[in-house]
Amino acid sequence: MTALRTVLITGTSSGIGLATAVQAAEAGWNVVATLRDPGRADALRAAVEAADVTDRVHVARLDVTDPASIKEAVADAVAAHGHLDAVINNAGVGRLGTVEQIGVEAFRSVLETNFFGVVELTLAALPHLRARSGRIITVSSLGGIVGQPFNEAYCAAKFAVEGFLESLAPVAATTGVQVSVVEPGPVASEFVASLGPSVPGLIENAGPYEAAFKAYAAATEGLFEQAQSSAEAAAVVVEVLTAEKPAFRVQTSDLARELAGIKLSDVDGSAVQAFTTPWLG
Repeated sequence: MTALRTVLITGTSSGIGLATAVQAAEAGWNVVATLRDPGRADALRAAVEAADVTDRVHVARLDVTDPASIKEAVADAVAAHGHLDAVINNAGVGRLGTVEQIGVEAFRSVLETNFFGVVELTLAALPHLRARSGRIITVSSLGGIVGQPFNEAYCAAKFAVEGFLESLAPVAATTGVQVSVVEPGPVASEFVASLGPSVPGLIENAGPYEAAFKAYAAATEGLFEQAQSSAEAAAVVVEVLTAEKPAFRVQTSDLARELAGIKLSDVDGSAVQAFTTPWLG
């Protein structure tokens, strides 16, 4: 019997990561579902059991801000399953607020998780992926191509991720490794809870940006009324995982495709500014 292909996924305690782990297992993959704190795996284990894929999902610790943890998780996955065919970089954090509200250290923290975590895991996995003509899939964001008000740290990190992987993709392809980024738009998930201080708290400390932040909060509430589910976004990730020749850049919804199209044809930046400026009232 041919051994199942193995995928390692980060950030599987909830949201897109959890749904991707379950759906990848349902698609016949051996899944190493990692999270920073395995004590928070109850929801994952329940979903795995409900889907009847417990024999194909293996929970492991991986902290994307700790290079030693990354190397250990990759080595353990290969030792346990004999090979590694794919990595899905999903773990991430957000941070709401403009730079004067949150300060530079918040930027460093978000970049450490969302960007350097991707770089470190990619580095650790590449030798194993080359051996299997594997692939690297990274859950980016619409915020990786469209700069969004009061999301400066998050968008900066996701822009960095996309620049890194767009540059790496043709190089990795020369060795048989395929690289893709998946760009969700608004998703109804627990990720929103990672955005830092509460909106009322940010408004209270917004200073000269108070009116703009109030308008932004109202506008984005409307956007999230169009949010897709984590399962819907995960289905696109799994399509990329299983496709024979996946595209480099893939959006998960019509809204994400519409906005990506605006940005990628916006030579002077005016179209994006015309789209996002009204969010501020």
